[in-house]
Amino acid sequence: MTDSVREDIDITYFTEANSADVVIERMSGTGTPRMAKVMGSVIRHLHAVVKEVEPTQDEWMAAIQFLTATGQMCDDRRQEYILLSDVLGVSMLVDAINTRRPTGATENTVLGPFHVENAPTRPMGATISDDGKGEPLVVTGKVVDTDGNPIEGAVVDTWQTSHDGFYDSQQPGIQPEHNLRGVFRTGADGRLWYRSVKPTYYGIPDDGPVGQMLRAMGRGNTRPAHLHYIVSADGYETVTTHIFVDDDPYLTEDAVFGVKESLIRTFVHRDDPVKAAELGVSNPYWSVETDFVLTEQS
Repeated sequence: MTDSVREDIDITYFTEANSADVVIERMSGTGTPRMAKVMGSVIRHLHAVVKEVEPTQDEWMAAIQFLTATGQMCDDRRQEYILLSDVLGVSMLVDAINTRRPTGATENTVLGPFHVENAPTRPMGATISDDGKGEPLVVTGKVVDTDGNPIEGAVVDTWQTSHDGFYDSQQPGIQPEHNLRGVFRTGADGRLWYRSVKPTYYGIPDDGPVGQMLRAMGRGNTRPAHLHYIVSADGYETVTTHIFVDDDPYLTEDAVFGVKESLIRTFVHRDDPVKAAELGVSNPYWSVETDFVLTEQS
């Protein structure tokens, strides 16, 4: 046997000091340039965190068990990894980077884990409250371009919690399927209006590993009251956004960092029996007006 090493192979052994470099070197010459850039950055930052905090073996195993439990919590009704991304502010950061828009255009915010595909298409002016529970709300507004021109054929997909803070997918058998969900399409005037119920603040699910993490960090799990929207139209960038109730006590404590000042709206309490009857809601009722300003695709 000989102790010599083949001269055509450059072998670098793993040490605490060069750990990230050694791991990244193993990727050289394989994969795509983008994969190399992304994974190189992930590896460098992950190794830097480990070196900074110097976790014990038990602490690192606890981290692995946390990630394992997060995956095990996911199913077709709940996405715990999206929740984790949301509460760490990563969802909002990725969204902000990918949706930079000119001043005046509607800002994006997080999608959240409770959107569903194939919500019912409803006629303009219809109610999305299939169980009729809660304080009546009338939503009005329009979809326009950055010059204020109405956009015909814009698709407005909206969803929200019930009056007591739950999405229909969280309460199968209690709420009707697709309760407080609806898809509307604008006419030539770009106008949007429909009926619903006033939303309330609510706690994001905290019965899983993400909830345990929030408690360990001394953080709350509350989201301020809001309505969700995905607004799209041919030739325009799709907007995924919310509008928030202006007097909600949790606006500055949103568990997922989704509040932007431009998305806060005034919800007005109205006592007008004649107007309520005209709109098809009981009196008194709430109203809110919101426009969606879309930018043209580049």
